[in-house]
Amino acid sequence: MGVSGCGKSSVGAGLSARSGLPFMEGDRLHPKANVDKMAAGTPLTDEDRWPWLDRIGAEIHKAQRDGAAVIVACSALKLSYRDRLRAAAGGSLAFVYLEGSFELLKQRMAARTGHFMPVSLLESQLQTLESPTGEPGVVTVNIDAALDAIIEAACLGLTAL
Repeated sequence: MGVSGCGKSSVGAGLSARSGLPFMEGDRLHPKANVDKMAAGTPLTDEDRWPWLDRIGAEIHKAQRDGAAVIVACSALKLSYRDRLRAAAGGSLAFVYLEGSFELLKQRMAARTGHFMPVSLLESQLQTLESPTGEPGVVTVNIDAALDAIIEAACLGLTAL
């Protein structure tokens, strides 16, 4: 979890490859209206996010109900969003918070192609972010490292939970 550009998709895919657990890209569960809104440079509101978070929570709940686990890339910027996901999961849920500086995040967002989220929304995401560091079940990983090192730090942190 974290703001756009922090590496949620890359780290999630790496955790999936290491663990053999399925990976779900949370952005793909956004309603078209949300994607269109973000692509136009308009930040999402809580009301925009609730149905999306409920879809993600339902997928996590379904996996847990089936006795499985799943890795999901999701911004989960506010405590209320994370609590909503925790409630939907109804079971064990951990977060890997990918933390980085504004400059690094901006650089990463500017370098990627084909993504709907414009760099102009980074500031609004950072203003919305309520850092989860210190919450139970949260591993904080600094993203100012090579991808393999970030994934390794996430794995070590998750193992320690």
